[in-house]
Amino acid sequence: MLDTIFNHRSIRKYKRDPVSGDLLHTILAAGTRASTTGNMQVYSIVVTKDELIRKQLWECHFKQEMVLQAPVHITFCADFNRFNKWCELRKAVPGYDNYLSFFTAAIDALLVSQNVCLAAEEKGLGICYLGTATYNARRIIDILKLPKGVVPVAAVVLGYPDEAPGKTDRLPLESVVHHETYKDYTPDDIDRIYAEKESLPQTLELLEVNQKETLAQIFTDNRYKKKDNIYFSKEFLDVIKEQGFMNNE
Repeated sequence: MLDTIFNHRSIRKYKRDPVSGDLLHTILAAGTRASTTGNMQVYSIVVTKDELIRKQLWECHFKQEMVLQAPVHITFCADFNRFNKWCELRKAVPGYDNYLSFFTAAIDALLVSQNVCLAAEEKGLGICYLGTATYNARRIIDILKLPKGVVPVAAVVLGYPDEAPGKTDRLPLESVVHHETYKDYTPDDIDRIYAEKESLPQTLELLEVNQKETLAQIFTDNRYKKKDNIYFSKEFLDVIKEQGFMNNE
């Protein structure tokens, strides 16, 4: 499994070969062995193979071609709907209509998603994480017919790779690990930590193509703009409220 982890690559081109039902069952079962808050398993996994539905999801994910290419699309949802119904049927009064409960369920769903991805890669499949699941959550709720108490928080495409990309760079371990307590970063620390990333050939190419002075500007000005972050934040908060997770009384 360590080899699988250290050799992870995001796959964006897929063969049309289907993933067998038995293999998919094994991968999903591995997902459910993830850690979960209080053993409640307050998440749901929506597996989509139907081409017409994947076409609708493709539009939600900013028309990324891998959503159409990969034979399997999986949406991981924070889900208190099932748990609430169980409580009510067992003479218990649920109190999970608040933001903390949503966050708890989102953590559960994300832990499961990582297990699914690791199991898929261990079996020779490729995956790619789709962060756009939260950007267009309301539309995804409609497409997948998600009831109140259920919110999409992550999605992945899954299938047999049709490319062999190199590994994506990562910051050195010292940049993300703090021992005993958090140690804030000095300007010298930041320079050292980001030096390798900023000097990569692909970074220099990006700077030239985008006519930017620094890599940070590509993130702030091109990829993740403040106005977009604010817009999608408001949209997602509205969705969380509509799905019944904002009772703060």
